[in-house]
Amino acid sequence: MAKLSGGIAHAQTAEGGVTWRHALSLFDEIKYPPGFERFDYVNPSAPKGGVARQISLGTFDNFNVAVAGVKGSIAPGIARIYETLMTQSQDEISTEYGLLVEAVAHPDDFSWATYRLRKEARWHDGKPVSVEDVIYSFDTLKKLSPRYASYYNHVTKAEKVGDHEVRFVFDSPGNRELPVIVGQLMVLPKHWWEGSDKDGRKRDITATTLEPPLGSGPYRVKEFSPGRTLVLERVKDYWGVKLPINLGQDNFDELRYEFFRDNIVALEAFKADQADWIIESSAKQWATAYDFPAVREKRVVIEEFPIRSSGRMQAFVFNQRRELFKDARFRRAFNYAFDFEEMNKQLFYGQYTRINSYFEGTELASSGLPEGKELEILETVRGQVPPEVFTTVYTNPVNGNPEAVRNNRREALRLFKEAGFEIKNQRLVDPSGKQVTVEFLGDDPNDERLFLFYKPSLERLGITVNVRIVDNVQYQNRLRSFDYDIIVDLWPQSLSPGNEQLEFWGSKAADRPGAQNSAGIKNPAVDALIQKVIFAKDRATLVAATKALDRVLLWNFYVVPQYTYGKARYARWDRFSHAEPLPKYGVSGLPSLWWWDEDKAAKTGKRS
Repeated sequence: MAKLSGGIAHAQTAEGGVTWRHALSLFDEIKYPPGFERFDYVNPSAPKGGVARQISLGTFDNFNVAVAGVKGSIAPGIARIYETLMTQSQDEISTEYGLLVEAVAHPDDFSWATYRLRKEARWHDGKPVSVEDVIYSFDTLKKLSPRYASYYNHVTKAEKVGDHEVRFVFDSPGNRELPVIVGQLMVLPKHWWEGSDKDGRKRDITATTLEPPLGSGPYRVKEFSPGRTLVLERVKDYWGVKLPINLGQDNFDELRYEFFRDNIVALEAFKADQADWIIESSAKQWATAYDFPAVREKRVVIEEFPIRSSGRMQAFVFNQRRELFKDARFRRAFNYAFDFEEMNKQLFYGQYTRINSYFEGTELASSGLPEGKELEILETVRGQVPPEVFTTVYTNPVNGNPEAVRNNRREALRLFKEAGFEIKNQRLVDPSGKQVTVEFLGDDPNDERLFLFYKPSLERLGITVNVRIVDNVQYQNRLRSFDYDIIVDLWPQSLSPGNEQLEFWGSKAADRPGAQNSAGIKNPAVDALIQKVIFAKDRATLVAATKALDRVLLWNFYVVPQYTYGKARYARWDRFSHAEPLPKYGVSGLPSLWWWDEDKAAKTGKRS
């Protein structure tokens, strides 16, 4: 399809002479024109029906998305019952089309944005989705959720400007991202939350609940058993089924989430045909556990999908709220003790590569020495960042053989000494003479083997290491109260980073329970560079500012980077089909873009 620049939807204009648009894109051209029929990557004739059974690890005790991450464990898939103002296409970067809204308008300086709701948008009880619902959702989510508070930090208010129009006002002009991220706002039903349940009790949006919530999306809760099963059913009279953005999607009559304690148990259940697909996170299991009869008989398909839609940083993370981890030299020494090469060989069958960037896998990752626009941006914080940012290419230490291990151990001890730590009686002690002890905390049994592999290397440096694996509820409570030394954390990165960086690394997020700044970073230079990212006026500046941020984060040694694979590993019973090709930025597309294939299902055999 031909591309249109700017995404202009109609000839009519909003207040102030600005143009109504059917779509928004951060910088790039918009692929699908006004009045487009469907996305290219769907089958508009995909049959509706069937059940998709998917695996979820752990448990849940909450359906209330407003307190997700703050209270309880939110049920997976529950967001599918709600809708956002706009929805992102999967074959473009940072481009959104109207979902609950039919059009959006903003001035050239991006100081506000107005969204026009579709008159046909309905909740599952038949009531229309209103401007009041949108304002209620914005105010409530920003008040109750630390993540929303950070994400919408620059959005000052939402106000009604028409029967079907709501305006979001921003705290300053120039932030091109704000209209796009406001389009991602999940809309909740005000009348339902302010009402009473079937027993006459007033609902409380500040509390967890297992009352199936009212939504407006293609699915709703059918039945559930906490810790065992959650079933979502397709809404047969869903108001938006014929929208171009929805055509050919959400084809299954039911989405079943089956819950398992860990991935090993889940794999056995998948092999016994208790689930239709499994996403394999273990390199060892991927290499050794998928040679079973159904695979050899080609009833189970083994497939890898390239990840092009995002980058990531996965790492051992230091809690800098604790005095022990304040010194960057002390933190850096831990990286020299991490023998990734040997771990990759012993635990991961050589499948992984080391992460060298907070934006690993994208064009946003820094490399070499800074130059051009990136250098210009870094010059604005020169006196606030390590000098190596300008003079030295960042690389992780390489181990993997006895000589390298010895050399890196000596460098770790040198760094400890520079930071005021020393070896006494074969024990590392801090400047006050106290024995250095660290605890690795996790909630996943897979983390335990990583911790135990890393532990001997640190003990050889005189550090006492404790490993503790707790249940998910206890783990979340300890994270919210900042009660940990070292954890494993993962930050997914979009191809157009922006406000979420405040939540990841911003100073204001460091002391806010539930925020994603698990490292506790408080750095004025990092804050300044995040603003450069957020207020970038073109793609080239965004890339340069992100690389500058990446470089400064790396040279402060807030984490010990782990590893990445670059592909998603799937095994599935061969009962489904999808349109070809899958969208570039959609990974597998399961389950939204697939459908139940009767012919394949007949050949694969009945489910257990």
